[in-house]
Amino acid sequence: MAIFLTKESKVIVQGMTGSEGQKHTKRMLASGTNIVGGVNPRKAGQTVDFDGTEVPVFGSVKEAIDKTGADVTVIFVPEKFTKDAVVEAIDAEIPLAVVITEGVAVHDTASFWAYAGKKGNKTRIIGPNCPGLITPRPVERRHHPGRHHQAGPYRPGVEVRHADVPDDVRAA
Repeated sequence: MAIFLTKESKVIVQGMTGSEGQKHTKRMLASGTNIVGGVNPRKAGQTVDFDGTEVPVFGSVKEAIDKTGADVTVIFVPEKFTKDAVVEAIDAEIPLAVVITEGVAVHDTASFWAYAGKKGNKTRIIGPNCPGLITPRPVERRHHPGRHHQAGPYRPGVEVRHADVPDDVRAA
């Protein structure tokens, strides 16, 4: 089994400055996730304080990758902006995009999956409408409570994906 997230993963959060993004970024940081930045074009250059941890905000996914070496994005933008956020991540060639946003139109989902394929599938997409990914301690992505993922004798990785797009559409 492939483990997509490790303690070395460098994570950016698209939508980090919104209410859901802030809430879950705080949880991810508390669980040891290496959050290296957020993305919001209107708030580029600012920082967000999460209980004493200052996280920079970049104007684009590409800028965040260039400045931090990010290799994972977690997407918390509102559903009407999700397609654009995922396309931006694909264009920046980030290796992993975890799309948390719920209620994304099926047409938008099919569109960004097809776009990823046309661009060579350089970005692995998990979601949309997924609860995220976990690797038992010390890594967490999104909102899974850490108490449920204690490391033990078996160190499984768990991938959760739920999308409203049939497999035959994803392959298009």
